[in-house]
Amino acid sequence: MNGVATGIGWDSHRLVAGRQLILGGVTIPYERGLDGHSDADVLAHAIVDALLGAAGLGDIGEHFPDTHARWAGADSLELLRAVVALVAERGHAVAHVDSTVVMERPKLGPHKAAIRASLAAALGIAEARVNVKASTGEGMGFVGRGEGVAALAVVTLARD
Repeated sequence: MNGVATGIGWDSHRLVAGRQLILGGVTIPYERGLDGHSDADVLAHAIVDALLGAAGLGDIGEHFPDTHARWAGADSLELLRAVVALVAERGHAVAHVDSTVVMERPKLGPHKAAIRASLAAALGIAEARVNVKASTGEGMGFVGRGEGVAALAVVTLARD
């Protein structure tokens, strides 16, 4: 069956002291990082959920539960690569990824190219097929107060 499928993913984590800030597999210098069972990479997690959604394979918690010691401190790009392989086994190829990271600080602009390259490598696609955008909370909500970071992703899969 030929065609395309689209999935959407969302994730958010609190910012805390004593953790690294990792987004799209890139460590970004900042005084706080994201709290979570794995490395808490909200961008990679949102893309994983979008991939799983497009392929009709559930969500990240079903595949990598935060109650399982195996995933403690896990590198989220490894999880992303595993999900890319899983959707490929089902006959899907990643056609495009569009994503938005929502955070007040630090500014993401200086890191977007590195994040895009990192994600493209993990997804096994050209950088031109990965888009990374940045936004803020405009001072509103948990993001606006600097309490956390959120990410949204839309993935398009092609099927042979």
